[in-house]
Amino acid sequence: MRKQTGTFVNGQLFQSTKREMQAILSSRTTLVALLAVAAVAGIVGPFGTVEFLSLFPRLAYWLVICTMTYFTGAVLTGLFLRCRLARGLHRLPIALGAGVLSGLVIALEVALLNWVVFGQPLTDPVYMKEMMLNGVSIAVVITLAGLFIDSATADQPPPDAQPPLLDRLPLDKRGPLLSLSVQDHYVEIVTTRGREMLLMRLSDAIRETVPTPGLQVHRSHWVATGQVTAARRDGVRAVLTLADGRDIPVSRSNIAAVREAGLLPG
Repeated sequence: MRKQTGTFVNGQLFQSTKREMQAILSSRTTLVALLAVAAVAGIVGPFGTVEFLSLFPRLAYWLVICTMTYFTGAVLTGLFLRCRLARGLHRLPIALGAGVLSGLVIALEVALLNWVVFGQPLTDPVYMKEMMLNGVSIAVVITLAGLFIDSATADQPPPDAQPPLLDRLPLDKRGPLLSLSVQDHYVEIVTTRGREMLLMRLSDAIRETVPTPGLQVHRSHWVATGQVTAARRDGVRAVLTLADGRDIPVSRSNIAAVREAGLLPG
């Protein structure tokens, strides 16, 4: 059982990393911004690089630096935040931890690149201490700024915002959400345009349904309240009928929430 759980967690981490990389690579704005920052840094030559490298090697150096550090920071911070938030920890210490982790890795990457390009020894304790301190400080500031921006906008989705969960689906299946259902280690996402199985936890999927109004009505089911067309009692439980004709069970512990949402007569 422990081996299966470990495999499942590793699979989730792999899928999360893959999604982070795909999101970055598919974002034209992000790629253009990276190229622009690298070009400016290559022309200006900060941190003394203008003295040691000619223009084109300098442009290549800063392109590698910008791309490498951005990818590392985005992927590590995203994974760290997801893993820790899943345990119910407070966002601020999580962000600090994510910043420290990504900063240490980035500092090591830059030190290795400087060793290859400039021959700067990795055994110099003063140099490595300065690299680590600078890397962590910058990463923590950027991570906290991102957390502040995310918190400021999280409760104010634009009117036409679609649930982040839909970004995980093939284009032809992206439509209004109907329900989420657990199938072994997968979650079945049902929209008005089809179904898709995703390797993730139901709780994580539910978090990505915002701003679609919905309720978790069973430990294995979530429904979009706007897609419920009928409801009936079934002993101590209840059954909701969705717009596509499917019946979704409501567990006894969720009867009150369903009634408060106006889906079930009192």
